Amino acid sequence: MSRRIVLGISGASGAALALDCARLLARMGIVIDLVTTRMARHTCELELGPEATQELEGLADVVHDGRNMGAPIASGSYPVAGMIVAPCSMRSLAAIASGLDDTLLTRAAGVQLKERRPLVLLAREAPLTQAHLRNMTAVTDMGGIILPPVPAFYLKPDSVQAITMQIAARAVDLLRLGAAQADAWQG
Repeated sequence: MSRRIVLGISGASGAALALDCARLLARMGIVIDLVTTRMARHTCELELGPEATQELEGLADVVHDGRNMGAPIASGSYPVAGMIVAPCSMRSLAAIASGLDDTLLTRAAGVQLKERRPLVLLAREAPLTQAHLRNMTAVTDMGGIILPPVPAFYLKPDSVQAITMQIAARAVDLLRLGAAQADAWQG
Protein backbone atom coordinates (compact mmCIF):
# COMPACT_ATOMS: atom_id res chain seq x y z
CA MET A 1 0.00 0.00 0.00
CA SER A 2 1.21 3.48 -0.83
CA ARG A 3 2.29 5.70 2.06
CA ARG A 4 1.21 8.78 0.08
CA ILE A 5 -2.11 10.62 0.29
CA VAL A 6 -3.71 13.64 -1.30
CA LEU A 7 -4.84 16.35 1.10
CA GLY A 8 -7.31 18.71 -0.54
CA ILE A 9 -8.45 21.96 1.02
CA SER A 10 -11.45 23.90 -0.20
CA GLY A 11 -12.42 27.42 0.77
CA ALA A 12 -15.04 26.39 3.35
CA SER A 13 -14.63 27.43 6.95
CA GLY A 14 -12.62 24.95 9.01
CA ALA A 15 -9.01 25.49 7.96
CA ALA A 16 -7.85 24.13 11.33
CA LEU A 17 -9.11 20.72 10.22
CA ALA A 18 -6.74 20.73 7.25
CA LEU A 19 -3.79 21.81 9.34
CA ASP A 20 -4.46 19.12 11.94
CA CYS A 21 -4.80 16.46 9.21
CA ALA A 22 -1.46 17.55 7.76
CA ARG A 23 0.20 17.49 11.19
CA LEU A 24 -1.06 13.97 11.90
CA LEU A 25 -0.11 12.60 8.50
CA ALA A 26 3.37 14.13 8.69
CA ARG A 27 3.87 12.69 12.18
CA MET A 28 2.92 9.26 10.79
CA GLY A 29 5.51 9.60 8.02
CA ILE A 30 2.87 9.76 5.28
CA VAL A 31 3.86 11.61 2.12
CA ILE A 32 1.41 14.45 1.49
CA ASP A 33 0.38 15.80 -1.91
CA LEU A 34 -1.38 19.10 -1.11
CA VAL A 35 -3.93 20.72 -3.41
CA THR A 36 -6.05 23.73 -2.56
CA THR A 37 -8.83 25.65 -4.20
CA ARG A 38 -8.58 29.35 -4.99
CA MET A 39 -10.40 30.33 -1.79
CA ALA A 40 -8.65 27.88 0.54
CA ARG A 41 -5.56 30.03 1.09
CA HIS A 42 -7.73 33.08 1.82
CA THR A 43 -9.86 31.16 4.33
CA CYS A 44 -6.80 29.64 6.00
CA GLU A 45 -5.18 33.04 6.48
CA LEU A 46 -8.46 34.60 7.63
CA GLU A 47 -9.13 31.89 10.24
CA LEU A 48 -5.60 30.97 11.36
CA GLY A 49 -3.26 33.74 10.21
CA PRO A 50 -0.64 33.96 7.45
CA GLU A 51 1.80 31.61 9.22
CA ALA A 52 -0.74 28.76 9.01
CA THR A 53 -0.54 28.59 5.22
CA GLN A 54 3.25 28.46 5.44
CA GLU A 55 3.08 25.66 8.03
CA LEU A 56 0.60 23.72 5.93
CA GLU A 57 2.73 23.97 2.81
CA GLY A 58 5.81 23.12 4.88
CA LEU A 59 4.19 19.88 6.07
CA ALA A 60 3.37 18.86 2.50
CA ASP A 61 5.91 16.96 0.43
CA VAL A 62 4.42 18.26 -2.82
CA VAL A 63 2.29 21.40 -3.23
CA HIS A 64 0.22 21.32 -6.41
CA ASP A 65 -1.19 24.32 -8.22
CA GLY A 66 -4.96 23.80 -8.08
CA ARG A 67 -5.28 24.93 -11.71
CA ASN A 68 -2.76 22.40 -13.06
CA MET A 69 -4.94 19.67 -14.49
CA GLY A 70 -1.80 17.91 -15.71
CA ALA A 71 -0.46 17.30 -12.18
CA PRO A 72 0.32 13.67 -11.27
CA ILE A 73 -2.61 13.47 -8.81
CA ALA A 74 -5.01 13.98 -11.75
CA SER A 75 -4.21 10.44 -12.93
CA GLY A 76 -5.24 7.07 -11.54
CA SER A 77 -1.77 5.76 -12.35
CA TYR A 78 -0.28 7.97 -9.62
CA PRO A 79 -0.02 5.69 -6.56
CA VAL A 80 -1.76 7.14 -3.52
CA ALA A 81 -3.59 5.45 -0.64
CA GLY A 82 -6.52 7.87 -0.77
CA MET A 83 -7.58 11.45 -0.24
CA ILE A 84 -9.01 13.70 2.44
CA VAL A 85 -10.75 16.97 1.60
CA ALA A 86 -10.72 19.06 4.78
CA PRO A 87 -12.80 21.12 4.82
CA CYS A 88 -14.99 20.26 1.86
CA SER A 89 -17.21 23.08 0.64
CA MET A 90 -20.64 22.39 -0.78
CA ARG A 91 -19.35 23.64 -4.14
CA SER A 92 -16.54 21.05 -4.13
CA LEU A 93 -18.94 18.36 -2.91
CA ALA A 94 -21.37 19.16 -5.74
CA ALA A 95 -18.59 19.01 -8.33
CA ILE A 96 -17.33 15.67 -6.97
CA ALA A 97 -20.87 14.25 -6.79
CA SER A 98 -21.58 15.15 -10.41
CA GLY A 99 -18.16 14.19 -11.81
CA LEU A 100 -17.34 17.79 -12.70
CA ASP A 101 -13.55 17.57 -12.69
CA ASP A 102 -13.04 21.30 -13.25
CA THR A 103 -10.27 21.89 -10.69
CA LEU A 104 -7.34 19.75 -9.66
CA LEU A 105 -8.98 19.14 -6.27
CA THR A 106 -12.22 17.82 -7.77
CA ARG A 107 -10.33 15.85 -10.43
CA ALA A 108 -8.12 14.21 -7.78
CA ALA A 109 -11.22 13.34 -5.75
CA GLY A 110 -12.86 11.85 -8.83
CA VAL A 111 -9.74 9.77 -9.43
CA GLN A 112 -10.04 8.28 -5.93
CA LEU A 113 -13.62 7.26 -6.65
CA LYS A 114 -12.86 5.72 -10.03
CA GLU A 115 -9.86 3.84 -8.65
CA ARG A 116 -11.91 2.67 -5.63
CA ARG A 117 -9.58 4.33 -3.15
CA PRO A 118 -10.72 5.94 0.10
CA LEU A 119 -12.09 9.46 -0.29
CA VAL A 120 -12.99 11.24 2.95
CA LEU A 121 -14.87 14.53 2.70
CA LEU A 122 -15.20 16.73 5.77
CA ALA A 123 -18.33 18.39 4.43
CA ARG A 124 -18.69 21.78 6.07
CA GLU A 125 -22.05 23.53 5.98
CA ALA A 126 -25.08 24.06 8.21
CA PRO A 127 -27.95 23.85 7.84
CA LEU A 128 -28.09 21.53 4.84
CA THR A 129 -30.35 21.86 1.81
CA GLN A 130 -31.83 18.94 -0.03
CA ALA A 131 -29.25 19.51 -2.78
CA HIS A 132 -26.42 19.15 -0.21
CA LEU A 133 -27.96 15.93 1.11
CA ARG A 134 -28.40 14.51 -2.38
CA ASN A 135 -24.79 15.30 -3.23
CA MET A 136 -23.65 13.57 -0.04
CA THR A 137 -25.73 10.53 -0.94
CA ALA A 138 -24.34 10.50 -4.48
CA VAL A 139 -20.73 10.56 -3.23
CA THR A 140 -21.52 7.85 -0.66
CA ASP A 141 -23.11 5.69 -3.37
CA MET A 142 -19.85 5.99 -5.34
CA GLY A 143 -17.81 4.80 -2.35
CA GLY A 144 -16.81 8.11 -0.78
CA ILE A 145 -17.08 8.78 2.94
CA ILE A 146 -18.83 11.89 4.22
CA LEU A 147 -17.43 12.89 7.61
CA PRO A 148 -19.11 16.05 8.87
CA PRO A 149 -16.77 17.73 11.37
CA VAL A 150 -18.94 16.94 14.39
CA PRO A 151 -17.22 17.04 17.81
CA ALA A 152 -16.98 13.88 19.91
CA PHE A 153 -18.51 15.52 22.98
CA TYR A 154 -18.23 12.29 24.98
CA LEU A 155 -14.47 12.87 25.11
CA LYS A 156 -15.13 16.14 26.96
CA PRO A 157 -12.80 18.28 24.81
CA ASP A 158 -11.35 21.26 26.63
CA SER A 159 -10.50 23.38 23.60
CA VAL A 160 -11.29 23.99 19.96
CA GLN A 161 -7.85 22.48 19.20
CA ALA A 162 -8.86 19.24 20.93
CA ILE A 163 -12.05 19.15 18.86
CA THR A 164 -10.33 19.78 15.51
CA MET A 165 -7.53 17.31 16.26
CA GLN A 166 -10.03 14.54 17.13
CA ILE A 167 -11.97 15.15 13.91
CA ALA A 168 -8.75 15.20 11.87
CA ALA A 169 -7.61 11.97 13.55
CA ARG A 170 -10.91 10.33 12.68
CA ALA A 171 -10.50 11.39 9.03
CA VAL A 172 -6.96 9.97 8.93
CA ASP A 173 -8.18 6.73 10.52
CA LEU A 174 -10.72 6.31 7.72
CA LEU A 175 -7.81 5.99 5.25
CA ARG A 176 -6.71 2.84 7.14
CA LEU A 177 -3.02 3.67 7.04
CA GLY A 178 -2.04 1.98 10.29
CA ALA A 179 -2.57 2.44 14.00
CA ALA A 180 -5.64 4.45 15.01
CA GLN A 181 -5.02 8.15 15.66
CA ALA A 182 -8.39 9.13 17.12
CA ASP A 183 -9.35 8.63 20.74
CA ALA A 184 -11.95 5.87 20.88
CA TRP A 185 -15.20 5.57 22.78
CA GLN A 186 -14.54 3.60 25.95
CA GLY A 187 -18.13 2.80 26.89
